[in-house]
Amino acid sequence: MDQDDPREEIARLEDEIETLAATIEGCRKIILASKAAVAGGALLLAAIAMGFIRFEPMTFMAATVALLGGTVLYGSNRSTSEQATAALKTAEARRAQLIGEIDLTVVGDQSL
Repeated sequence: MDQDDPREEIARLEDEIETLAATIEGCRKIILASKAAVAGGALLLAAIAMGFIRFEPMTFMAATVALLGGTVLYGSNRSTSEQATAALKTAEARRAQLIGEIDLTVVGDQSL
């Protein structure tokens, strides 16, 4: 890559930024679903414990799986989202630096 022309690096960084933004959005959606699973599992377990719902092994197991699975999904996607966000900020800063290094020509206000 030519050190005097950082346009290729800027294009690569823009692709990386788009990919990271998509990753963060996907994590956000999974985090939302995992919070719903945790809440649903906790409510179902509370309803079983209070006697609102008759105890059945399958219901209890489903509530436990929702609670634990949601917790695992939340933690995993939260850390992935945090890592992607840090990488996104780094890529955006590098892109801004490269754009600042380009020798831009001002168009307009030229006397003839």
